[in-house]
Amino acid sequence: MATHLSVEDLEQRSRAAHEPHERTWWQIRWLLARGQTATAIAESTGYTRYWIGQIAKRSNAEGPDGMVNRQHTTSWRAPRMLSAQQQEELRAALAGPAPDGAKHWSCRAVADWMAARLGRPVAVQRGWEYLQRLQQSRQVPRPRHALADAAQQAAFKKKFARSSAP
Repeated sequence: MATHLSVEDLEQRSRAAHEPHERTWWQIRWLLARGQTATAIAESTGYTRYWIGQIAKRSNAEGPDGMVNRQHTTSWRAPRMLSAQQQEELRAALAGPAPDGAKHWSCRAVADWMAARLGRPVAVQRGWEYLQRLQQSRQVPRPRHALADAAQQAAFKKKFARSSAP
């Protein structure tokens, strides 16, 4: 084991960590530094010996920076597919008519637009993410049931409005 930090520092970090996974990883690293075996640590923490080995390997390779839960850091810090200028071009395109005469821009249409600009395939999911990022999600009325009776619905609304009045 590489000794990036003392046993006392490892204990302090395990107690001070706010993120639950990181707290457990620091605890595992602290127990390893104290000389406990991976089997004993697995019994007390519920992690497998394999995962304990992965935590030790990451700690050896990256030091304290390796004990960060990457689940919370990778997605939104990843580089954007579109530059700021391309995002503004997309925003302008979304303000106009949808391609192929469609009523609304779809995820697929946005992904196709992006693919044309980037010169490579773009997954439909990325189209959805950019619709969300630019606050352009498709806003359509809720669908009506085919067999709905308009007269009954109106009567219900009228009755409900009277009963809920203050």
